[in-house]
Amino acid sequence: MAFAHPDAQHLVEAVQNEYVVRYGSRDETPMEHGDLDPPHGRFYVMYQDIPVACGAWRWRDGVTFEGLGPAAEIKRMYVLPDARHRGLARELLAHLETAARSEGAAVMVLETGTAQPEAIGLYEASGYWPMEPFGFYSNSTLARYYGKVL
Repeated sequence: MAFAHPDAQHLVEAVQNEYVVRYGSRDETPMEHGDLDPPHGRFYVMYQDIPVACGAWRWRDGVTFEGLGPAAEIKRMYVLPDARHRGLARELLAHLETAARSEGAAVMVLETGTAQPEAIGLYEASGYWPMEPFGFYSNSTLARYYGKVL
């Protein structure tokens, strides 16, 4: 789905609002127009009659995990509160990994934060391991970085 699609933007705004509640501000990671659209990345929306979850990946030049690349980075992964605890996040994560691998990614990397213990638990249970910081929040004490060989 195109990142500019209204359903995508609705969910992106919801995740940004969640960041405000958890961290006190929106995610300020710089993203260029088209970063989550082909050929630079992919954006997905899950539906259960209405849009309930989203997730994306984008190519991440210069980032490796376990000495491997190319790397795809997870962005904007989110499940609406009313749709949680149904396995959607796990399903979405598996889809992102499969899609990135099919496009040639050797590893998946991500940045999350200490105020998102559910996300940390999901990633660790899904085989992600801590890695060196990268990107915009790399100096933040609240940020946590994970990678997985695909």
